[in-house]
Amino acid sequence: MFGYKSAVPKVRLTTDRMVLRLVHDRDAHRLAEYYAENRVFLKPWEPVRDESHCYPSGWQARLGLISEMQKQGSAYYFILLDPDENRVMGVANFSNVLRGSFHACFLGYSLGQEWQGKGLMQEALQSLIRYMQRQQKMHRIMANYMPHNKRSGQLLERLGFEREGYAKDYLLIDGKWQDHVLTALTWQEWTPPSR
Repeated sequence: MFGYKSAVPKVRLTTDRMVLRLVHDRDAHRLAEYYAENRVFLKPWEPVRDESHCYPSGWQARLGLISEMQKQGSAYYFILLDPDENRVMGVANFSNVLRGSFHACFLGYSLGQEWQGKGLMQEALQSLIRYMQRQQKMHRIMANYMPHNKRSGQLLERLGFEREGYAKDYLLIDGKWQDHVLTALTWQEWTPPSR
């Protein structure tokens, strides 16, 4: 009704070393555990998080909102799981999904400290970007990173993102306004969604 999808899409992708799937309401414990385990590691790269980010009860409310956004097609939140689907290794989200004459979204991601330096985020994002381009018909995916986050900048470059600008005091990260390098990936083979 009114152009909204009626149910949360069921998306489950596999790579050589991971299972990537949309979050659902049963992931509250897993996500709370991921953020609790990586709280100190992720702190310099994320907005200030309240205590509820490390508790299943806090995630239960968040997952209700995320589920609604996924139903509407305005955001897609993925968890990166080990092959047995026991542990969350990281997260990747495509938010502010717009269609019409734009067909674009923003990409955000994080990987747990234990999994750093193994090429896992590149492996995951290659698959997820392909899904967003081919299934969700995104022509443009934007991702921004802080200039001192060299690893994130290198990852985006390897994935084909191009630098488009520099924004002063762009996002409130770790309690401080941080400059960001603005990048985007456009899909040259884009075709309009079938009606």
